[in-house]
Amino acid sequence: MTTFLVQLSDLHIREPGRLAYGRLDTAPYLQRAVQSILRLKQQPDAVVITGDLSDFGRAAEYAHLEELLAPLSMPLYLMPGNHDDREQLRRSFPGHAYLGTEGFVQFAVKIGDLRLLALDTCVPGQSHGTLCEQRLAWLETQLDLYRGEPVVVAMHHPPFETLIGHMDEIGLLEGAEALEALIARHPKVERVICGHLHRAIDVRFGGSIASTAPSPAHQVALDLAPDASSAWMLEPPGFRVHAWAGERLVTHLVPSGTFEGPYPFHDNGALID
Repeated sequence: MTTFLVQLSDLHIREPGRLAYGRLDTAPYLQRAVQSILRLKQQPDAVVITGDLSDFGRAAEYAHLEELLAPLSMPLYLMPGNHDDREQLRRSFPGHAYLGTEGFVQFAVKIGDLRLLALDTCVPGQSHGTLCEQRLAWLETQLDLYRGEPVVVAMHHPPFETLIGHMDEIGLLEGAEALEALIARHPKVERVICGHLHRAIDVRFGGSIASTAPSPAHQVALDLAPDASSAWMLEPPGFRVHAWAGERLVTHLVPSGTFEGPYPFHDNGALID
């Protein structure tokens, strides 16, 4: 059996009627992403959201988020990003026991034949991320415990430079090298999946692959100049589908929305002229 894990990221949900950055209502975009997930021919075994669930970590934002995610009946795993508040997240989603009761939001869950290990990279009140010795030690313990299983490590801040200068300035500023060395010692780590960048980016990392996911709403503008200004765009939104069929993890980038098709390439076995 194939295991399907959907990754959403960087939702930035606000209270109903409030606009992110004074311009953007992110809620309808998340609704479209949810409907796109529900239209997948192979329904996911679980959905993980790799941070920035809300825009300011407020109770009203999380209440709105809960309503928007309600159509998803599969297991749902929430992770904090730099726009979130750990304690408010726990109070707003008391049924999500994996969030714990205090400290970092880190958890290990079984999803089909995959093991998902969630790392907390957040620094309260700051935009950048870090991985301290305590968080890395937790990951090492989990990787040793599940050494024989295919593993996906999830985190908000990507542990690599993206060459988008203003985002790298608020990326993972501590612990990336130690993380890569740890991943390199565990060949069953199939992927390190991240958020924060509002773009799909893939990098070789520790003998595995590290990647970021697009947002279901707005994307960070692609400008690789070192002095690029901080800006976002309404490029096509999307999400990731990670599929494990027993040998290797295959990742697909899926656009949110409805599109024409599918249409057959052939008519009664012959090419259509």
